[in-house]
Amino acid sequence: MTQVEALDILKTGANVFLTGEPGAGKTHTVNAYVKYLRECGIEPAITASTGIAATHIGGMTIHSWSGIGIKSALTNRDIDRISQNEYIGKRISRAHVLIIDEVSMLSPDTLSSVEAVCRAVRGKGGAFGGLQVVLVGDFFQLPPIVSRSFDENGEMVLFEDEETPRFAYHSSAWQRAEPLYCYLTEQHRQDDPEYLAILSAIRKNQFCEDHINHLTKRSVSKEMLPKNAPKLYSHNRNVDSMNEMMLAEVSGTPKVFEMETEGHERVVVTMKKSCLSPESLTLKVGASVMFTKNNPRAGFVNGTLGKVSGFEKVSGNPIVQIRDGRHIVATPMEWTLEENGKVHARLTQVPLRLAWAITVHKSQGMSLDEAVMDLSDVFEYGQGYVALSRVRRLNGLHLLGWNAKAFQVHPDVLTKDAIFRQSSEDACDTFEKMDLARRDAMHANFIKACDGKIPKSPKVQKLTKRHTVDVTHDLILEKIPLLDIVKRRGLTEGTIMSHIEHLIRQKRISPATDLLHLRPEPKRLSAALNVFKQIRDKDNEDSQGQVFLSPARSLLGPSYSFNELRLIRLFLE
Repeated sequence: MTQVEALDILKTGANVFLTGEPGAGKTHTVNAYVKYLRECGIEPAITASTGIAATHIGGMTIHSWSGIGIKSALTNRDIDRISQNEYIGKRISRAHVLIIDEVSMLSPDTLSSVEAVCRAVRGKGGAFGGLQVVLVGDFFQLPPIVSRSFDENGEMVLFEDEETPRFAYHSSAWQRAEPLYCYLTEQHRQDDPEYLAILSAIRKNQFCEDHINHLTKRSVSKEMLPKNAPKLYSHNRNVDSMNEMMLAEVSGTPKVFEMETEGHERVVVTMKKSCLSPESLTLKVGASVMFTKNNPRAGFVNGTLGKVSGFEKVSGNPIVQIRDGRHIVATPMEWTLEENGKVHARLTQVPLRLAWAITVHKSQGMSLDEAVMDLSDVFEYGQGYVALSRVRRLNGLHLLGWNAKAFQVHPDVLTKDAIFRQSSEDACDTFEKMDLARRDAMHANFIKACDGKIPKSPKVQKLTKRHTVDVTHDLILEKIPLLDIVKRRGLTEGTIMSHIEHLIRQKRISPATDLLHLRPEPKRLSAALNVFKQIRDKDNEDSQGQVFLSPARSLLGPSYSFNELRLIRLFLE
C-alpha cells in the first residue's frame, strides 16, 4: 500500500493500524494526516508509547494523555478516579482522533487500560469511546519491556512466558477497535537491493548462511573503526563510556550548553529523560555530533552527522560541518508538549548530542548514512533488526560482532505479519474499487462528525466542476506519458494508477488499445508478466481474480516499484 492510499483510508475516520518496514514512511503519513486534520479545524491527540518517540512526533506519552501514568493494568476504582479528573476528562472528551505511535512497545494491558478510560470518560460503548484510533508501529522492532534478572555470571536473563500475551494486538482493545490494516510497502530509506534483501530475510525468518557471508564482509576490528561513524550499542554503559572517552581525547577548551526549561516541573523532568539532546551538552572543536531534530530548511534532520568546526563569535552557537562539507550553525531549538494548541512544557537546547556512540533504543526512528554496531550483547527480539535498519546501505555498515539473538524475530510477530500484509492488500483492493464520489462523501462525513470544516481551495473548487478521473481519462486518450500526467495533475503516481484501474473497471479504456504508450520497456514488461503468470493461482489472487503484487515483487526485486507492477498487471491476459 502506498502512503497516498493509506492517507485516503485514514480520512474516512476508520480505525487503522499503520505499519510497514523501517523507512516505509509511517511518520510521514501520520504527519500528512495531522496536517489535513488541522486544515479542517480538528486537533488530533498525538501520543506515543515512549517519551523518545513522543519527542519525535511532537506529542506526549499515551500514559500521560490518558492519565493512567505508570500503571499498565487498572482496577474499576482506578478508572473511576481518572475519569473524574476534570483536566483529563476535558482532554479525552474533546478529542476526535487519537494517534498512538510506536504501538509495538505498548503492552496489551496498557492499551486495554487506555481504551477503558476513553470509554468511561466519553460515556460511549464503542471502542475507545467512539474516537478514531490510529495505531502506528512495526512489531518487528523493539517490543514491550519484560521482566529481567541476571544469572551467576552477571548476564541478563529475560523472563518471558511464551503463553502470556505480550503484544498490543493481543489486547481486547485491539479486537474491539477492529482496525483496518495499512501496510506501507514503499521504501524511502534503504536504496541498496542487496541490503534490502538481508533486512527482508531477517523479517521473514529466512536469514541464512548466505546473508551471514554478506555481513561478515562488513566486519571490522576495534583498531580499524571509521573515525566519524556513530557506534550503536545495546547497553547505556557502553555508550556513556565511549562518548566520555572520545571527548576527553579531543584537545581544546570545552564549551557547555545548558538546557532551558519552562512548564510544570514533573512534566519537564519526564521530557528531559526523553529528549535526545542532553540537559548539559559539552562540546569541543572536533567533537563528533549528531543532530537531534528535523529542520530540512536549515539542511539537517534527526540523525544527520557531523563534526564541530568552531563556535560563532557573537552567539557562541556551535558550527557543525556535515558529511557533504557544508557548515551549519546549530541554533537552539524547542521540544514542546502541546495540547489543543496550548504549550504545557518546553525545553530549549542546541539540537545536538555527542555521536561517537548511541544506544539501539535511542536510534529507533533515525536514518544514518554510516554506523558501527556491536550486536554481541543483543538481548531482545528485534534489537538487532532495529540497529541494522538504521543504515541506508550495506557499505555504510561496520559490524564489531553479533550473537545468535541479533538476527532473530519473534515467532508470534512473524505469523501475525503475514496476516497484516494480506489484510492490507484486501483493504487496498476494496478502496480501489470504491466509487470516488462515495469515498469523497466518507471523507466529508467524518469531518462533519468531528465538527470540522472541509477546507476550500481553488484547486478543490475546480475539481468539483469536473471529476478528477475524467481529467485523467482525457490525458490518457491524448497519449500523454504517465510521468507527464503526474506532473500536470499535481497528483502522485499511485493516485493516477488508481484512476487508470477505475477507468478499466468502468470499461472506459482498454489496456490493449489505450495504454500501449504507457507500457514499460519490453524486457522489464516480459520478465514481470512471466512472474505474474507463474504465481497466478487462487492463493495469490483476490476475490476478483486480480494477482497480488507483493509475491511478484519479492521474486522480481525492489527495482520494480509497486506502481510499475500495478501498470504491468493490467496487461495480463
